[in-house]
Amino acid sequence: MFDLLSGGLLGSIFGGLFRLAPEVLKFLDKKNERAHELNMFRLQTDLEKMRGEFRVEERYVDYSIQQLDTIKEAFKEQAETAKAAGWFVAGISALVRPGITWALFFMYATVKAAALVMAFQTGANWTEVVTQVWDEDDFGVFTMCLTFWFVGRSIEKYQKS
Repeated sequence: MFDLLSGGLLGSIFGGLFRLAPEVLKFLDKKNERAHELNMFRLQTDLEKMRGEFRVEERYVDYSIQQLDTIKEAFKEQAETAKAAGWFVAGISALVRPGITWALFFMYATVKAAALVMAFQTGANWTEVVTQVWDEDDFGVFTMCLTFWFVGRSIEKYQKS
């Protein structure tokens, strides 16, 4: 009887275990599958983010190229207009920007000189006057002008050759 009972009992236990084994494996597989899907979703979102950044950068490059082409066309048109107008008008046209720059520079220098004269007339110390009249903003304007006229022109000459 013990053999019959143990054989039936063992058979039922092993049968039940073997029936549950695929379900346990499915559960573990689903857990791994969910982790894999989550990882794939993260990778896809990172990829889409990179694609979006690339599209933004591509649009910026396209815009920059279009802007440079527009400037190039404007310079071509200005050169053609100057040629058609004659040498005198072309010379005056070429002197407009430098003339405005010189005029603004002399006005700026006159204002600064007037401030210095007025400060010296009040009897102020010359070191304090110079440090008050010449500050970071003045230095910024000065370096901007120098950069435009010397560095910018050098780059343009280098690009032409």
